[in-house]
Amino acid sequence: MADKKEESASLRDGGWARPYTLESGQTQFHELSQTRLWVTRLDLEWQIRSETVRKDVDPMRWTEQTSHVLPGSGVPLQRFVRPNDSNEVVFLPALARLPTVIRPFQPLTIPAGGECVIYVGTVVWMQICVGRQRTQLTELALAEPSQTWVGKNTMEGELCYSAPSYARLVLEAVPKRPWRAITPVKIVNRRAEPLLLERFSLPTPLLSLHQNERGQLWTPGVKVVCETEMNSASLNVDRTLFAAAGTCKLVSPAREKGGRGRLIRTFDRMFG
Repeated sequence: MADKKEESASLRDGGWARPYTLESGQTQFHELSQTRLWVTRLDLEWQIRSETVRKDVDPMRWTEQTSHVLPGSGVPLQRFVRPNDSNEVVFLPALARLPTVIRPFQPLTIPAGGECVIYVGTVVWMQICVGRQRTQLTELALAEPSQTWVGKNTMEGELCYSAPSYARLVLEAVPKRPWRAITPVKIVNRRAEPLLLERFSLPTPLLSLHQNERGQLWTPGVKVVCETEMNSASLNVDRTLFAAAGTCKLVSPAREKGGRGRLIRTFDRMFG
């Protein structure tokens, strides 16, 4: 019984952009989303082991603990030469390199001349960095993504990720997790006919990540304006965060810097 209490007490909450110091021979174990991760520091190298675990329930907590225990040999191992005598490891969030297909909880119709805000929760990726220079060793998907094609046909379109995500009209209905980023998407339908929204492609490479005092991740809002045809709609990323995000600090810049042309082309395949 005492061993179980000690094990429970050694579990701590994990966090983004927080330096962890490891001594040679120590292993830090993390469990979050659908991922189990072991990071080991040795005299001359870093070792990273990870596995994806499919869960029937949605976990709520990110836990970590440090020990000298390694997983079995069946867990894949990556080895990295230890740069600059580093003993710190930092975990940074990042959105996917490809646009991510989002589906509302149920198909949604926006009347002619109407608009709405949809709050999207997207699972982030984890960048594992070491040293004060934050040298990136590798990057992990915290939920196993699949790829899908979004476009008018097999010749016109874009390769996207189809990953676990949530899209809700009410912010409080979006499950809050340390590994999910919230993106407010405002859709304005200026057409003379209704707009049926069954799925859309969120331009995740163009979004930066920010963390508030509650540990939640937010991105700037995205505004979509549909004037006539959906393939001529405009898409813009806000410069500021929604007030509901609270006080935030930048934790990861956007992967890409996109101009207006890039944004319009992205939306050209948004409702494919």
